[in-house]
Amino acid sequence: YLNMDIQAYKMDGLGNDFVIIDNRSDPIIPNKNQIIKICDRKFIGCDQLILINNHKTSDAYLEFFNSDGSKSSACGNGTRCVAEFISRENNKKSILLTTSAGELNSDILGNSIIETEIGIGKTKWDQIPLSQNIDTKNLGIEIVDDSGNKHSGGTAINVGNPHAVFFVNNLNDFNVEKIGPEIEQHKLFPERCNVTIAQIINKNLIKVKVWERGAGLTKACGTAACATAFAGFTNQLNSNQVDIEFITGNLSIKIDKNNFIKMKGPVSNIKKILIKL
Repeated sequence: YLNMDIQAYKMDGLGNDFVIIDNRSDPIIPNKNQIIKICDRKFIGCDQLILINNHKTSDAYLEFFNSDGSKSSACGNGTRCVAEFISRENNKKSILLTTSAGELNSDILGNSIIETEIGIGKTKWDQIPLSQNIDTKNLGIEIVDDSGNKHSGGTAINVGNPHAVFFVNNLNDFNVEKIGPEIEQHKLFPERCNVTIAQIINKNLIKVKVWERGAGLTKACGTAACATAFAGFTNQLNSNQVDIEFITGNLSIKIDKNNFIKMKGPVSNIKKILIKL
């Protein structure tokens, strides 16, 4: 893999951006150092690298890599982007994608709006996973705001990957770039976790800031939106249909009576790029 050129694509969901490599005809398996280089903002730059692979029973098999080179099992916005990408190619309005976290069906609603089924939110300690059997609705983890006030709480949930969600009175009092890495590496989370600080605006709107496991501060995170909606719903803070507001826009989350989660939102245009490694 010395000095190779890779045809790739750039897409984003609300600024949560991806480099996508289509491996269905001529597979390229980048190594960890190459993944880190591609994700580096000084080179190409993205939150995650996505590989689209052939799959026998679905439209494609997706692999997700974080900007630190680690593997991620689920990525909601990335899945929505690839669903749009494949739909443009085959004109289907329903796209089934397989990931290591399971099968995800997406509906192409037009005007670059994609709704993806994320699946059932898992709240048992060993499903998240946590390192010990404690109440997943209240982890009792302390975070500190910019004025030094302590806030104890945190709800853990797995929506294809582990999340910790903290509901606070004022989002702007908390520095997610400081708190995020501390909670991501917390001893309770053996596989690390995504960290969301959330402020309930009303039953149908929550504002969030997200620190993504292996990727850092991100403009938007689909699974974090799902985890926040689900954590708020199980704590009776919001309704089963709620908008999650990021700095770049909103994702709409629906939770049905079986705790099945769907996420809807916009994706960007597809930009073709050439990566010279």
